[in-house]
Amino acid sequence: MKPIITLCLMLASLFTIAQTNYTLSGYVKDADSGEDLIEANLYLKEDPAKGTTTNLYGFYSFTIPEGKHTVVVSYLGYTDSEIEIELKEDTRLNIDMSSGLTIEEITVTAEPTDRNVRSTEMGTVEMDIDQIKTLPALLGEVDVFKAMQLLPGVQSAGEGNSGFYVRGGGPDQNLVLLDEAIVYNTGHLLGFFSVFNADAVKNTTLIKGSMPANYGGRLSSVVDVQMKDGNNKAYQVDGGIGLIASRLTFQGPIVKDKSSFILSGRRTYAFDLAQPFLKGTPAEGTNYYFYDINGKFNYKFSDKDRIFVSTYIGDDVLNYFANARDFQLRIPYGNITTTVRWNHLFNDKLFMNVSGIYNKYDFEIFFRQDQFSAKVISGIKDWNGKIDFDYYPHPNHEIQFGANYTYHTLTPQNITAQSGDTDFSLAFQSKYAHETSFYALDDWKITDDLTVNVGLRFSMFTQVGPYTSKIDQTEFGAGEGVKTYFGWEPRISARYGLPDGSSIKGGISRNYQYIHLVSSSTSTLPSDIWVPSSEIIEPQIGIQYALGYFRNFKDDMYETSVEIYYKDLDNQIDFQESYVNQPSEDVEDNFVFGEGRSYGVELFLKKRKGDLTGWIGYTWSKTERIFPDINDGNAFPATYDRRHDLSLVGSYQINDKWNLGAVFVYGTGNAYTPVSSFYFIEGNFVPEYADRNSARVLAYHRLDISATLTPKPNKPDKKIDQSWTFSIYNVYNRRNVFFSYYFPETDITSGTANISAFNVSLFPIIPSVTWNFSWVQKKKNE
Repeated sequence: MKPIITLCLMLASLFTIAQTNYTLSGYVKDADSGEDLIEANLYLKEDPAKGTTTNLYGFYSFTIPEGKHTVVVSYLGYTDSEIEIELKEDTRLNIDMSSGLTIEEITVTAEPTDRNVRSTEMGTVEMDIDQIKTLPALLGEVDVFKAMQLLPGVQSAGEGNSGFYVRGGGPDQNLVLLDEAIVYNTGHLLGFFSVFNADAVKNTTLIKGSMPANYGGRLSSVVDVQMKDGNNKAYQVDGGIGLIASRLTFQGPIVKDKSSFILSGRRTYAFDLAQPFLKGTPAEGTNYYFYDINGKFNYKFSDKDRIFVSTYIGDDVLNYFANARDFQLRIPYGNITTTVRWNHLFNDKLFMNVSGIYNKYDFEIFFRQDQFSAKVISGIKDWNGKIDFDYYPHPNHEIQFGANYTYHTLTPQNITAQSGDTDFSLAFQSKYAHETSFYALDDWKITDDLTVNVGLRFSMFTQVGPYTSKIDQTEFGAGEGVKTYFGWEPRISARYGLPDGSSIKGGISRNYQYIHLVSSSTSTLPSDIWVPSSEIIEPQIGIQYALGYFRNFKDDMYETSVEIYYKDLDNQIDFQESYVNQPSEDVEDNFVFGEGRSYGVELFLKKRKGDLTGWIGYTWSKTERIFPDINDGNAFPATYDRRHDLSLVGSYQINDKWNLGAVFVYGTGNAYTPVSSFYFIEGNFVPEYADRNSARVLAYHRLDISATLTPKPNKPDKKIDQSWTFSIYNVYNRRNVFFSYYFPETDITSGTANISAFNVSLFPIIPSVTWNFSWVQKKKNE
């Protein structure tokens, strides 16, 4: 770390210029709640090219010439602020912004709302939680992940599923973070809802293009979710009651303007309400529920020091009873994450964050019939420490650097069983590993038209004992190195501004991935097992090339972009063609390895302002895999290869009370491996399969609509803000295919079978209603 700091200080000495400059720095916050505003824009009104954005903790720093200036601060959904300053020395300026922006309130004409054009970022999207809450939702449950699936380059894993694929990458190639902690299982109800409670989320960023060097460990994308810090000015209660779940959030100050907390919970109850109707039936006692608990605390010692402690606990629990057969099935699974962070400001130009992180995912299945019972457990656990620096040495340079260390413990499926008085067990070795990385990057503004973000990441992964080699049976003791992999991961993206206000961007990124999830289904399931790189499994490597054109129209009311990408993937993992899940076998013994490629074009049109807002996203793409041991070594479509993907999203504010929302999606059907014939051999049906993924289910399309009613929106003396959201999922009752199966009709004489294929649909037209409410403690003078 010392060489990196020394290098940055040496660079600072080279950035000295003849004109006297001073540094303006501070924090940008919400005036009502004290929440830090992430990615807020600050710039000089007289020279909009001179500016910066706030970091993940609302901190900003930029160096400008001495003298009088007008600093403009803008943030989506907030009234722009203009601040007159006379800069004679380094100055700390904390800024409070008021929400409630209207079109008529926009008086600044040079505002950088064209950040999508000016920045070097490609394929990066900030998700607007307030807008997401106005869109139709399955069973009324607002879901950030389902909203992401409506963006170009992001594909859903299936009907109603919150799983997603990004630019041809697998589901395990997405890095999902909650306050910096990795979330390994992101779905509730077998993936139909995500684990993120929208009421507890402050900001969500999706990166699907050139991943900056401060992120690593995955090949395809980053989803960075930041929890709210808690209102540090007044107590607040928010919640909602829906058809299948309710949620409740408490937040408020511990010490006003210095310390705050937030506690948020969500739980389903649909099966609880159904219990009286199950009495006396064979399924009496059957239940399924999930819950989430989010908690966070922060304390501000001064402008230079602040601590945050956040945690998440979420579980799904399925209890199934078939009383007539004396059968019981219980499946609990869930995540736990805890993050402790310390922010320290060394000076106006150097910001540091130190984090200690713990995360765990456990899956368990227990079943019993008569006198036989069995339990299977698996999971993954991480201890993680990281340090990150933001350094602002010069107006044209924003430097980030840091280091990250993780200790992994991966538990494969361990089985215990009992039959009468006999006990037996089958336990595979847990696997242990150290993962370390160092990175540095510079967002370098070379000229007003040319900006480059260049970064380098070094990562290293070591599998350690206790372990018994599968190659030569060598015994490795605890902590003893078994196999080490390492690699350099260069990242570069650039933006060049054109005279008409548009820009061209390009990027290249190389990534290593050392932890893998291989699924035999079309989407991730709770029972899927994470495995580390080892003496048998090499790390996945991905290289992505991207090029795009970006332009806004009508004072940035309309945002447009065209992006093309090509991705090479090495050391991809799949199950061998004859794979059958056998609990007695280590899952990695059934892996085969190959390559992949993906390429496509993404079109995006977004209307940002006015009563009518929304976007249109379209993706043409092709994703292939090549495995020597699959499909005779010939290329075949990946399961999630989708040639066409279209999303239309709209929100219309009729008046102060009513808002309408609509979503239409269309996608090419998923690829699958069909059965070409059945043979009847010795009394058994034996299927013969066609080429891997050589058929497709029918195209997927669906229309959802919603209406949100806000009673008494402008009444100043109301005690509670409330709204009703009415939505209809799958308006025209499209029977989209969830999965297909085959039923053979035998001909004993010829020894063959005629095959009939059947499609199973999941969700018909589904209406729902949700009541949302919010109460905020009034100030004494109100």
